[in-house]
This record gives sequence, C-alpha cells and structure tokens, in this order.
Amino acid sequence: MLALEGIFLQEKWLRPMKRLPLAFAGVMLITPMIHAATSISAKSFGTTTEVQKVTQYTLTNDKGASVSIINYGGIVTSLKVPDRNGKFADVVLGFKTLSDYEKKSPYFGCLVGRYGNRIAKGEFTLDGHTYRLAPNNNGQSLHGGLKGFDKVIWNAVPAMTGQGPSLKLTYVSKDGEEGYPGNLSVTATYTLTNKNELKLVFRAKTDKATIVNLTHHSYFNLAGQGSGDVLGHVVTIHADKYTPVDKVLIPTGKLASVKGTPFDFRKPTPIGARINMEDPQLKNGGGYDHNWVIDKLPGHLGLAAKVEEPKSGRVMEVISTEPGVQFYSGNFLDGTLVGKGGKVYGFRNGFCFEPQHFPDSPNRKNFPSTVLRPGETYKNTIIFKFSAE
Repeated sequence: MLALEGIFLQEKWLRPMKRLPLAFAGVMLITPMIHAATSISAKSFGTTTEVQKVTQYTLTNDKGASVSIINYGGIVTSLKVPDRNGKFADVVLGFKTLSDYEKKSPYFGCLVGRYGNRIAKGEFTLDGHTYRLAPNNNGQSLHGGLKGFDKVIWNAVPAMTGQGPSLKLTYVSKDGEEGYPGNLSVTATYTLTNKNELKLVFRAKTDKATIVNLTHHSYFNLAGQGSGDVLGHVVTIHADKYTPVDKVLIPTGKLASVKGTPFDFRKPTPIGARINMEDPQLKNGGGYDHNWVIDKLPGHLGLAAKVEEPKSGRVMEVISTEPGVQFYSGNFLDGTLVGKGGKVYGFRNGFCFEPQHFPDSPNRKNFPSTVLRPGETYKNTIIFKFSAE
C-alpha cells in the first residue's frame, strides 16, 4: 500500500502471482498478488467535514460482480450484479460524493448501530438504570441516534479469503456514546463471495451491560438504481406474523398474524399489489415500514425473504441469523434526492430488507432480548445472495 498525490492506493490481487515493478513519478509500484479475476482496490472518497480522510474499497469476485464500500459508516456505495443476460447494473441507491452522504442521506447503504430501528421515546431501562438517547425521529430514537455507526470512521483492513475478497471494519464505541452504556468493540466483515453473495458478519463485545442491534441499510432496486419505482418487484417473506406499529412506528407489542392482511407475503406478491389498500397499518407506515417475525430457529442462518425483478430476471435472497426483518418500501423518497449518474430518486424507487431484532425490544419483555453483557459475544450474519432467472 502506498500514498500517491494524497490518494491512498491499495494493490490488486491477481493470479498467477507475479511482480511487475513500474516506475511512476519517481515512485516504485509493485504489482500485487492476484487470484483469477478477483481483486481489491482502494481510492480516496474525500474528506469529512471533521477533516477525516475517507477511503472507498472495491471488491470484485471471480464472476465479475463488485461491491464498493467506504469506511465512513461502512456504506455500500455500489453493488453491481448481472441480469439474466449477463448484463451488470448497480442495484443500490446512493450518492457520488461524500458530502451528499454526510448531509442528505436517508441511511443509504450504511451499517446501522448501536441499535437499528426505533426505541420508544429515546429511552430504555437496563438493570434498574434508565438510559436516555437522542430522540431524533418524531420523539423516538432511530438507528443509533444523532451520530450512529453510519456516521463514524471505521478502521478498514482488506483481505483475500477462500470465499472471495473481504473488508474487515472495526470500531470502538465508547461508554456513553449517544447515551448507550459500555465500551463496545465492534467488527463488521464484508465479503463478496464467488457465489455472488454479499456476506456481512457482525461481532461485538462490551465491558458493561448494554443493548446491541446491528443491521445493514441498503436501498435496492434490482432493475438498476435510478430506473424507477420498485412496485413490480415480487417479494416473498417467510413469516406468519409481523409487529404492528403505532403512528410514530413503535411496535404495539403484539405479534399479529399476516393472514388476510396486506402483510401476507408468504406467497410471491408484487410490492405494489396491496400497498395502497385502505389499511390502518399501511397508513401508519406510509406503506410498508414494518418488522416481520421470521419463521426459523433464532441464531441460525435461514431464508428470511426473496425478491424477484421480472424484467431483468435478477433475484435477491435475504438470509439471516436474526429473528426479524424490517421491510421498507421507500415511502419517504420524494424526488428531492439526486443520486449516482444524476438519477433522481422518486417515491418508492428503492426498498430495504434489514435483518435485525425487533424495534423497541429493550422496552418489550415479550420480544427477543437485545441485551449484551461482559463476557458474551454479539453475533449476527446477513447474506444478500444474487442470481438471475
């Protein structure tokens, strides 16, 4: 690795291994190790308003698929996968500049923590002590607060693995940060496998009892980012129940059956098929912005959801160890955001599937616990698997 004209350069890995010394502007460049078409590269992605340098890493697997990730917020800025004809397209919404991610982003592509989703009134009680968080969303705490994990600089280390190119991100969230207790050491490893999977593995440890709920927040459009609304995408969610919410999107505490409701995606159904029905829950969410209770053993990898885009043939499977998944249909996109390539992101031009524990779990004893104690390890694996039909 070397710095050139203020830009951090990461060598690429190729096979067969060879070294080709090249002289450039008086600097000796050593061509790195390569594994087939698999590669990792890095370049500058700008400087934050706090004068912190940000690097963008691009992982390319042996199928030609690629993902770009910045160490600001662990944000996936690009994800290119093929359609049924082998044509690649970027299937995640995002921005061209760091400034836009800092000032405008509705959590595009980021790593969410300490607590993904909402906590009622921005407070919770643990071991007899009440902790108060920033009420940054209609009086509730959302996605970790004013400066959650999506807005910090992560230490990044790229590596080649047997599965494909990988990027390991680490961060220590200090005791009291955004109101959360305990020094929390977090590792997030992104791997673009040679099976066209974006695999995210989260681990965390604490020195004091705390709560943790990490997830990933890409907005997907399998027809290609900026190609219009996602209402024709066909969704299957492996869940018999979901968690209804009130008007500020806090769960009521009930686990409700999806049967006979617009929330029944047990059979493949277009996103737009029932999204405009007269339903109190759809009204509360402005569409879909709810948590589904996944039918699988807690802590075990299982298929949570599947999305198919008929025109391109692209398919995305969402595989997770988490007990729930938040499905969001892009209800707050309103055409004011201009993304990559000058694309305007209009109403419902992207969707999110965020595997996680349930919203407001710290205040709901009947929900799976999100408490992490010293000596324990938080574990969470999320896989977005891409194919084409």
